[in-house]
Amino acid sequence: MMSTMFHRRYTKFFGTHGNAAANIAHDAILKHSHWESQIEDWQRPILEDKSYPEWYPITLFNELYYLNAGSTVWTDGSPPVHTLEALGIRKFSLDSTGDGLKSLVEKETNEKSVTAASILESVASKLHQIQTPLASNSAFGTNLLQEGEENIGQFLYLEGLEYPMWNTYDVHFYSSFALIMLFPKIQLSVQRDFAAAILMHDPTKMPLLHDGQWASRKALGAVPHDIGLHDPWFEVNAYCLYDTDTWKDLNPKFVLQVYRDVVATGDKKFAQAVWPSVYIAMAFMDQYDKDRDGMIENDGFPDQTYDTWSVSGVSAYSGGLWVAALQAASALAREVGDKGSEKYFWFKFQKAKSVYEKLWNGSYFDYDNSGGRNSKSIQADQLAGHWYARACGLDPIVDKDKAQSALETVYNFNVMKVKDGKRGAVNGMLPDGKVDMSTMQSREIWSGVTYAVAATMIQEGMVDMGFQTASGVYEASWSERGLGYGFQTPEAWNTDDQYRSLCYMRPLAIWAMQWALTRPKLNPVETRAPVNMQDFPFAEDAGFAKVARFLKLPDSHQPKSLFQTVYDYASKKMGY
Repeated sequence: MMSTMFHRRYTKFFGTHGNAAANIAHDAILKHSHWESQIEDWQRPILEDKSYPEWYPITLFNELYYLNAGSTVWTDGSPPVHTLEALGIRKFSLDSTGDGLKSLVEKETNEKSVTAASILESVASKLHQIQTPLASNSAFGTNLLQEGEENIGQFLYLEGLEYPMWNTYDVHFYSSFALIMLFPKIQLSVQRDFAAAILMHDPTKMPLLHDGQWASRKALGAVPHDIGLHDPWFEVNAYCLYDTDTWKDLNPKFVLQVYRDVVATGDKKFAQAVWPSVYIAMAFMDQYDKDRDGMIENDGFPDQTYDTWSVSGVSAYSGGLWVAALQAASALAREVGDKGSEKYFWFKFQKAKSVYEKLWNGSYFDYDNSGGRNSKSIQADQLAGHWYARACGLDPIVDKDKAQSALETVYNFNVMKVKDGKRGAVNGMLPDGKVDMSTMQSREIWSGVTYAVAATMIQEGMVDMGFQTASGVYEASWSERGLGYGFQTPEAWNTDDQYRSLCYMRPLAIWAMQWALTRPKLNPVETRAPVNMQDFPFAEDAGFAKVARFLKLPDSHQPKSLFQTVYDYASKKMGY
């Protein structure tokens, strides 16, 4: 049970003595008309914009219900108050990791690998900060605040009322557009927490539901799936279906969100503070490039946000996120003045991009390159990496004609072949026009993903198609003719209109549509021109490789494929 106490944000203004109700009510009575006027001023330009379909502005604002209904907690940002019980059971240990970092810093300094040495030195310093008695090896991002920066507090919201995990990051990737557009300082606070979490190491064991094995709760370098449940910020990764240290989408999603938030806010102090975590997150992923072609490979189980939909080898979803993250890492390096890393990640971006392009089949990007029976599945979310790259002002990761062709294919198959386009985009569709029934999630329609696909279409100039795609979510959730999901938009429903997980975080992704429609003023970092392989930064490569080897998970941590799990189980039953 949680043994850590926090003060809510309002106590910063009304005190912590528990007698503030009258003062809060007094302020509300006096100021409510002004607050209402401010809300109307904010909403009016969108509500009165006749270029939008009638349903869109209403749905845009109504989906914000979740920022309140998602069991939201906003603290004042002060250090937590630990009970004696909590202080007695703290069991995290980073001693061996800290010693390893120190020796690696010394070695890299001696070998003049400037970037690796400086990054590791910064990480070692931050590890010391987050292991102070108050922070106690936590994802407490306030430790990363720079001098003069406001402590806005810390923010929690659940993945969903049926999936009680705080700040589920693979989903926040979609919903975070609402925060960065409306509450940017809160979004930066969430990001600092995850930047701190990347530097956490929690070797305590937890059981995994899918195979009954035990895994470490959190490895140094991995972005956690969530910030926890019972003791948020201190005991991360409440999710226990799979070992998410081996997921392929979480680290790239962190890098992409960081870059988007930097160009959206222009906050250079934030960029400097989280850059070591970005570098470490990228180095951690190096172990998943098995054939050293610059591209990560999925491991034959559901190792990404679609956590019942297996994927193997190079994939449209995770592979695209990786390509975009490499470009974002290069741009971030340029922003913080790390010229060596800027050049290095740009080389890796070019290399991975050429591998990713091999998924192109003439109409869309294959689900993966494994040659399995569903490798040709048309995934609605296949351009997730391209979507984020374009949203951030980065170079597109695929050619415009290919992006438009893929989106047209998704529209014609995943959208229009399901109830005449009135339910959104089904996740997986086979080339013969039948829904991919291979798994629960391939045959589901995800409301938040549908909004994200619509945003991608809008970014590519396919505005009418984007609105038509997103209107399916309105028809199902909000329309009087729909399924009655108003103010409880589910994560998913299937083609038989059976829902899963009411009141979910991901539908906040409708604000990605607004981002695409209004094109907020960004402060993008100038991207590099193509460079020749003869200019390859070998010193940076050597330093990066050493950091990556240090972060590499032990072999016992590596995931088993679904086939291997079934085989091992059957062998055990048969006594082999």
